[in-house]
Amino acid sequence: MVSFADLPAVLRIFPLDGVILPPRGLLPLLIFEPRYLAMVRDAMAGDQLIGMVQPRANPESERPPLYKVGGLGRITQFSETGDGRFRITLAGLTRFRIVSEIAVATPYRQVQADYASFAGDWTTPPPLAPAERMALESTFRDYLESQELSADWDAVKNSDDESLVHTLATACPFSAVERQALLEASDLTTRTRTLTALMALSGSSEGTLQ
Repeated sequence: MVSFADLPAVLRIFPLDGVILPPRGLLPLLIFEPRYLAMVRDAMAGDQLIGMVQPRANPESERPPLYKVGGLGRITQFSETGDGRFRITLAGLTRFRIVSEIAVATPYRQVQADYASFAGDWTTPPPLAPAERMALESTFRDYLESQELSADWDAVKNSDDESLVHTLATACPFSAVERQALLEASDLTTRTRTLTALMALSGSSEGTLQ
């Protein structure tokens, strides 16, 4: 198991537009680009850690600028497909802040990371206040109706607060900047309020965060 004291100063990173990895979140990925196949091989041979971070602009370019805050994950599932691809699942450990990018010979990018601002990520947050949970569920129901979608409400009701918030934050079709706001929220209550506001805004078709 990885502890806060064991976190590496240098991280291999996977820039991916529209994807965030919050603490204790799970992220399945299909890896097929040669540089990221190499990254996964190196991770599996070492600490099994990969940093997920969103590009700020030009996500299709070779080296797009990056958001400063990403999510560190550990590979908890790994399999090879018959055509040379990898299927992996990352389990979110903590967020990190990019201090600087490092010049490396690897085909994938690496950064110097700082975790000092996110020590609280290692502690399971307390439950939401009942009013916050009710507002989240009510807004989610309205959001689904506005999008003509449905959900398994038994699963919603039975989900713990953090799991539900993480699932909605990663599954709803928010923009990259909106997802980044959710990732960078200081705690579960703040993330829940941000998520509730974003769903209400999307459901009313009034626009998105800029």
